[in-house]
Amino acid sequence: MVDQETTAPKATFDRAIRGRRRDYALARPIPTRWMDNDVYGHVNNVVYYSFFDTAVNAALIERGLLDPASSEVIGLVAETGCRYHASLSFPEEVTAMLRVAHLGRSSVRYEVGLFTDGDLAAAEGHFVHVYVDSRTRRPTALPEPVRTFLETLRVERA
Repeated sequence: MVDQETTAPKATFDRAIRGRRRDYALARPIPTRWMDNDVYGHVNNVVYYSFFDTAVNAALIERGLLDPASSEVIGLVAETGCRYHASLSFPEEVTAMLRVAHLGRSSVRYEVGLFTDGDLAAAEGHFVHVYVDSRTRRPTALPEPVRTFLETLRVERA
């Protein structure tokens, strides 16, 4: 029998420790919309993932590092996760704070904290992009300009 306690990967986030703005490298304001609220009066969990996706892809697109229609190398999502600390709701403005936790040859782990007006994250999530050739969908090395930018987003958590 395999001991899962010793073989399971260690979680990056400790649920008891909420990230702070200073733990991240890049900020992006994202307004909530009326349709983001669910029947319970808070932003639905799937919208959090949209915020993560928006923060990462906007950072790449704005710097000319990703053109979804024509880039030869693209990042495909291989893993996602989110820890919810406090509810978000319309009409709050969310600030998505971004950092890079791991940078491999062909993959990157992005971590995103979602904040409102305070210093503690309302939610913290991650996703892993595996970079692939856009035609063959085979893993490929991160393009050097992408790697250079992602290096600037590395922040050690305090």
